[in-house]
Amino acid sequence: MLEGGRIAAGPKGEVRRADILISPEGRIEEVGEHLSVAAGIDRIDASSALIVPGFIDAHQHLDKTGVVKLAPNPSGTLQGAREAFALYARNAPPEDVAKRASKTMARCLARGTTAIRSHTNVDKDAGFVGLDALSELRMQWADRLTVQLVAFMTPHPNQDLDWLTSNIDAAASRADAVGGTPAVSEDPLRYLDILFEAAVRHDLPLDFHLDEHLNPERPLFEAVFERVRKYGMQGRTVLSHASVLSALPRSEFQKILEQLLELDIGVITLPAANLYLQGRSHEMLPPRGLTRVAELARAGVPIAAASDNIQDPFVPTGSGDMLEIGRWTMLAGHLHASELDVVYSMITDIPARLIGLGGDYGIRPGARADLVVTDCEDVDRLVAGGPDRMVVLAKGKPVHVNWGADTEEDASVARRTA
Repeated sequence: MLEGGRIAAGPKGEVRRADILISPEGRIEEVGEHLSVAAGIDRIDASSALIVPGFIDAHQHLDKTGVVKLAPNPSGTLQGAREAFALYARNAPPEDVAKRASKTMARCLARGTTAIRSHTNVDKDAGFVGLDALSELRMQWADRLTVQLVAFMTPHPNQDLDWLTSNIDAAASRADAVGGTPAVSEDPLRYLDILFEAAVRHDLPLDFHLDEHLNPERPLFEAVFERVRKYGMQGRTVLSHASVLSALPRSEFQKILEQLLELDIGVITLPAANLYLQGRSHEMLPPRGLTRVAELARAGVPIAAASDNIQDPFVPTGSGDMLEIGRWTMLAGHLHASELDVVYSMITDIPARLIGLGGDYGIRPGARADLVVTDCEDVDRLVAGGPDRMVVLAKGKPVHVNWGADTEEDASVARRTA
């Protein structure tokens, strides 16, 4: 049992003192003050710590991670990155994906991320190599890290949609969600129908890369909204990137905003990729490339922030630190200093909802005891500067301990948690 910690358990990280009783199976049994427990239960003094649920990275590409030196992208553009990885994927050995992904997963876990949703290419170049490798890792890591896979049905120029149609059921059967990138399809409306129909057949949610560009002449929001209604996918559809919203007139954005709220559609912003890839052709004041982060959040649209790519042709940097991504989102998205709690929600409870973790997530009875124990005073300080000391628990067991001992009390916490 963790005793007397400052628990951040509300949607905005409201802090209260409480004990957390963890079952031998790694789930939270009780949360409350001065809990009575049976003799022999290990009791850990957490009164000097802030305890938060594990961070959620709701959009990654584990099949691509770590190939930055093997798949160069000299142009720094989205299309350049797509072409670079497609070329690499044609000849990459199957064990390559597992090796690179495992390294990134370990780094993410050590920085407090306890769940990742990974979009995984399925196309004529990659085939099912990435999806099969990550399916195996999903099982192997289940006691430490929750991994969801999106069957990312990737269209490329001159790749007809018949191949995707023929293979989407096999891909969906291996995945936790169906996704794709309609803006680069040669027939985006037919492509959307293929994805929606497969999601309905397999009873899976949808997670799109939608309008990852800044061209106001070709948004696809209305086409998606029409199909959400037609196929009954309200509350089960997520739109990642949505960069074009920042390029649309406010009146057009407002109409889209209203439908996002009506259809209960979530949005995920990927600041690292959008800052790196977008706006390179602008000669003056290149745009930030993000969606309208602040306006969506303040209007009540469930919007999360995520890593996207880590050290690959799409984003050559990245550490797997969701607090770092939160800071990028705050700065590039023009959130206010008073909205640090909003950023906290964008890497905790909002993405947990968007990827459907349900009762498995949070600091509440029945949830997995996936917790981050830090030396921060409160959530604002956690987001703004991050911890100096941290312990990560997965299903109640320490998977990363970095808690130096300034005092004997601190040393005791570190020894007993480990």
